Amino acid sequence: MKFVVTLLSTAASLWVAVWLVSGLEFSGFWWQFLIVAAIMGLANAFARPVITFFSIPFIIVTLGLFLLIVNALVLQLVVWLSGPSVLGLGLTSTGFFWATLWGSVVISVVGWILGLVLPDVD
Repeated sequence: MKFVVTLLSTAASLWVAVWLVSGLEFSGFWWQFLIVAAIMGLANAFARPVITFFSIPFIIVTLGLFLLIVNALVLQLVVWLSGPSVLGLGLTSTGFFWATLWGSVVISVVGWILGLVLPDVD
């Protein structure tokens, strides 16, 4: 049950980011959006810790602000994987830096709010 709640929370935060950020676009079916949310969860579980580990000096020097770049890199990985050249799931980004940076900020804020509102299911 916790997996479903996490998947739907990730999908909702990703949907809000696509809705608010003009550089992120999704053109596909709802089930493809759920697959993109699952890819986002996998990227956060596996790729984000590796990128964070190798960028520890930058994180320390920038007092944690480099974590915004790490989140943008993870979102760009998800955009690349779900783009038309790899899996063809329909999530695209017009620009590498600004769209993914603002998209990752929106995803983080909405995910944080949903984490406060939704119950912890074990």
